[in-house]
Amino acid sequence: MKTTGNPMKKIKIALLVLLVLVLLSPFVYVQANKMIYAKKVNAYLLEEEHYTQDEIQSVQGIWGVKLPPFYVVVVFKDEPEVEYIYFAHDTIMQFEYRLTPEGKDRGITRSMLKHVIPRD
Repeated sequence: MKTTGNPMKKIKIALLVLLVLVLLSPFVYVQANKMIYAKKVNAYLLEEEHYTQDEIQSVQGIWGVKLPPFYVVVVFKDEPEVEYIYFAHDTIMQFEYRLTPEGKDRGITRSMLKHVIPRD
């Protein structure tokens, strides 16, 4: 005699799997977009701005609460106390910069920045 298993148990398992997928999808979306934007900015820095990978300390995609929700923070090795903010939506552009507490303590000003891109 062959048993077919409990159909209610199969339905519960299917619902549990569906629930897990629904709960994980926003996390996967955010992580994927952070990686995509970081890769776009890294490629831009290397190909368009002609930096070398050795000059770049970090390129990190960020998901923020303000609009636009995704941006990228770039830190250069020769200016570790400055975080340059890039948007990488339709076009890639340097939007602003932030000084770390160490940069503020050192009295760094905009005129001292090495990697700021003037806006037209």
